[in-house]
Amino acid sequence: MKQKVTFKELIIWESEDFIACNKPPFISTLEDRSDTLNLLKVAREYCPSAQACHRLDKDTSGVILFAKNPESYRHMSIQFEKRVVEKLYHAVVDGIHDFKNELVDAPIAKQDDGTVRISKRDGKSAQTYFSTLQVYRMHTLLECKPITGRMHQIRIHLTTLNSPITGDDLYGGKPFFLSSVKRGFNLKKFAEEEPLMKRMALHARSLSFKTLQEAPVSVEAPYPKDFQALIRQLQLNR
Repeated sequence: MKQKVTFKELIIWESEDFIACNKPPFISTLEDRSDTLNLLKVAREYCPSAQACHRLDKDTSGVILFAKNPESYRHMSIQFEKRVVEKLYHAVVDGIHDFKNELVDAPIAKQDDGTVRISKRDGKSAQTYFSTLQVYRMHTLLECKPITGRMHQIRIHLTTLNSPITGDDLYGGKPFFLSSVKRGFNLKKFAEEEPLMKRMALHARSLSFKTLQEAPVSVEAPYPKDFQALIRQLQLNR
């Protein structure tokens, strides 16, 4: 958004009731005290009645859905409540993992510092399925399918599998440096090497739901440039 991208350029699907866009990283979905810019504010410049049907973490990129009117917003709220909306995320995680529809069923509790923890006593029910898409030399590309929609759900559930998201320092993920995979990488050229991605490697890949007319819709969001660059380097240095 800070690269002067307009909301219209972010749209990947639109109907008379909904707008699906590919959210860039580093922008909040809703109003954030630390940042005057948020995606809902930009969406309302395009459609004044827009309402966000769900939200993504500030650093997470990918598909997000806006309702254009109260009726469509209620319609989506019911679908999310009944858990009939299918959300698929792609994540690059640290380490090599072979998950085949691996279920993590672990309750999540919010903490006062803005993070979450696994807690059977205080947590709310949370389930996520994980499947391996591609294995690299020291990393793995995963498909993540959350059934519930708890705060930081995918992130904390992956830590229980000892596979934190690359770059997610809040939950144990390590930054990705080219020097860790690229043979002959000359560190002397750099005063201090910067991570290839300056955020966690999590992307909301697709969203499937039904319109007011009960027609099924599935919207897919292409990878942003930083996620593409990470995948490219992992493929080149397998």
